[in-house]
Amino acid sequence: MLRDDPSAVLIDVRTPEEWNFVGVPVLDSIAKAPRFVYWTAYGTGAANPAFLSEATEGLDPATPLLFLCRSGVRSKAAALLAGANGFANTYNITAGFEGDLEAVGHRATGWRHSGLPWRQG
Repeated sequence: MLRDDPSAVLIDVRTPEEWNFVGVPVLDSIAKAPRFVYWTAYGTGAANPAFLSEATEGLDPATPLLFLCRSGVRSKAAALLAGANGFANTYNITAGFEGDLEAVGHRATGWRHSGLPWRQG
């Protein structure tokens, strides 16, 4: 969708600490850049009161919005919030950037482990 729809936007809702230490998605090959807007603060879990306005600034309500977090939980909440506030095309990337924990305690799915472009912080 990001490649095929010029208006589609990827919004990474993880924390600055995750972006810096875990990595970020890279969209250079499709001449786009993700938006980075944290959903909750690292450590405190405090909600970002400006999240919706920062994430959707300048966007038309018909813009397809793809939300990404570590494992799909925060991004689902962000997609639901945007949808409840007039954005008609919101999507949660369910596997997230790193995916769920496997039985051995490692994350091995999601954007980072699926061959999609990313870079370390």
